[in-house]
Amino acid sequence: MNYIKFSKLQGAGNDYIAIDGRSVNLDFGLLSKNMSRAHFGVFSDGIVVVEDSEISDIKMRVFNPDGSEAEMSGNGIRLFSKFVLDNEIVRFNPEGLQIETLGGIRTVFPKIQKGKMVSGKVAMGIPKFKCSEIPVENFSNDNKVFDYLLDLGDDSIEISCVNIGNPHAVHITDIPVEEFDLNRIGPMVENHKIFPNRINFEIVNVISESVIKARIFERGAGETLSSGTGSSASAIISMTHNLVKNDLKVDVPGGSLFISWNQGEEVYLEGPTEEVFRGEWPLE
Repeated sequence: MNYIKFSKLQGAGNDYIAIDGRSVNLDFGLLSKNMSRAHFGVFSDGIVVVEDSEISDIKMRVFNPDGSEAEMSGNGIRLFSKFVLDNEIVRFNPEGLQIETLGGIRTVFPKIQKGKMVSGKVAMGIPKFKCSEIPVENFSNDNKVFDYLLDLGDDSIEISCVNIGNPHAVHITDIPVEEFDLNRIGPMVENHKIFPNRINFEIVNVISESVIKARIFERGAGETLSSGTGSSASAIISMTHNLVKNDLKVDVPGGSLFISWNQGEEVYLEGPTEEVFRGEWPLE
């Protein structure tokens, strides 16, 4: 039987399996479905796959636990960076690591201690707000979806949407996030008919002008302890509504991430990286 080597990594509780896919030909969507399972697999929020790039230092592909491929992951790209740097797949560059993703080229600025990456800051790109960029149907392409009352049948919630490498709908609420029925509402928002590509969903409490608290329901994964793009989206929408400063701590169930953004410029995300363990997965 053949095996493929992997590393499991986590950042603020968001965990990914990292695989060097440069010399293998596999159905990574199916592999993610199998490896990400609890009890029968490694259990993770998905896999990140290393591929060669003709336009950047390296290419990252991200697959969700349901086998779908995501455009980008803010936590995933930090963990991916740790995997390729710690395993010397690419060399450390103090000017940043350029990574090709389906959401565009992203730059990661790693912090190295004793030869290993321990944290990183990610240039997440410039947020997109137009309906055509998210996308959202039944709106004019140039419109923003801010403070929109989304009909969920017996329920309705107010959302604002942004694309920060992948699409997000954010609901800012006074209800404590711990009490919000995310397991019921999350799938309804994710799969709502106005989102042709489905959508990630965040609920947010504004704690102070420098701290927000969020829970995150990821498209194709369900609720996660953390999400880099989800935390970024939560911060961006809070900032555009003038509720917080432009340097912000986002507390999520898995820990804390730090977001900074000057409107019209790139968003920056900073957080930890940790390798949990390594292993081999059997290939049938």
